[in-house]
Amino acid sequence: MTSNDGSAGRMRIALVGPAWPYRGGISHYNTCLARELALRHGVSVVNYSRLYPGFLFPGRTQYDESPAALRVESRRLIDSINPLTWLRTGAAIARMRPDATVVQWWHPYFAPALTIICLVLRIFSRTRIVFVCHNVVPHETSPVDRCLSAIAFSQAHAFIVQSEEDLANLRRIRRRAPATVRPHPIYDFFRTGEWTRGAAREAIGEGDGPLLLFFGYIRPYKGLMHLLEAMPEISRSTGARLLVVGEFYEDDAPYRERVRDLGMEGSVRFVDRYVGNEEVAPFFTAADLVVLPYLSATQSGIAQIAIAFDRPMIATRVGGLPEVVAEGRTGFVVDPGDPAALARAVRRFFEEGWAGRMAPSFAAEKERFSWARMADALEGLLAENG
Repeated sequence: MTSNDGSAGRMRIALVGPAWPYRGGISHYNTCLARELALRHGVSVVNYSRLYPGFLFPGRTQYDESPAALRVESRRLIDSINPLTWLRTGAAIARMRPDATVVQWWHPYFAPALTIICLVLRIFSRTRIVFVCHNVVPHETSPVDRCLSAIAFSQAHAFIVQSEEDLANLRRIRRRAPATVRPHPIYDFFRTGEWTRGAAREAIGEGDGPLLLFFGYIRPYKGLMHLLEAMPEISRSTGARLLVVGEFYEDDAPYRERVRDLGMEGSVRFVDRYVGNEEVAPFFTAADLVVLPYLSATQSGIAQIAIAFDRPMIATRVGGLPEVVAEGRTGFVVDPGDPAALARAVRRFFEEGWAGRMAPSFAAEKERFSWARMADALEGLLAENG
């Protein structure tokens, strides 16, 4: 693709999505992609002035209060509930004359805003619009969600999806849309400093012994309850403890009650809060094994943090997880909703010494899931659909 100023190869790219001061995986993703693309192209990040109204956000705060916040320069133009800002944002991006506009898509709540912004761009610019889909449809979906998604997707020229399942979901909405599958890249920016296992455990208040980690916010589709059900057998056979680190986006009482009913209070510890960027390294360094017992998923940023920290995983056979967790190389994959299968996989990992056997595989996986590969995929998609 040739840029509007006539230079071959280098483009002007508008990147639409959340960035600092917002917290969370989509913000981190958008920032990492912006930094990678800026090595090759001119990049402008168009951010939100208001992401969610406070009453709609399930967590304690939408903002990144971490001293080690991941930042990128951005223009905070989009108010998700103010249509006037949608028109202004579309006009502002059109004035940038971008060759490509890359839009982060993760929930149909944003469909009205993104539809108007992209419609303005299609009328007043020649930019090619690419949606990067984190979830084509939400985990808990409805016909209204699919309708909103279809309206927004009608404005895109092409799509990047991050699993074969999401490609299938996209095809149900826009059957012939140009699209490429490119798995979620790794979150390697959390690797700050040189943590030893001992220092990491001391920092998070854990001692010796096998340690499992469940990381990230907690909702029903994450399958945490099934992992808790597996803990009596895991504890009996391996002596492992479980750290549940993340903010509850639902009532935490059933989880805590189940731990008490199972007699696992001494083997399960909850860290019920959003973990700042500077705290991620000690939690992952301290863990022997990361467990993703999801009941549904298209992809997982948690898996990509685990790969960045060379941490093996037990994951379930849902969505794109089997495409990321390499069986017998970086982890094991089991059926979802099966506590006995989770327990068997954890026991096998420790009894057969798989930590050392899997360690050599992570270097290649980091290359496979690099941000450079994502940038290559975006450039290829634009070249094919320019």
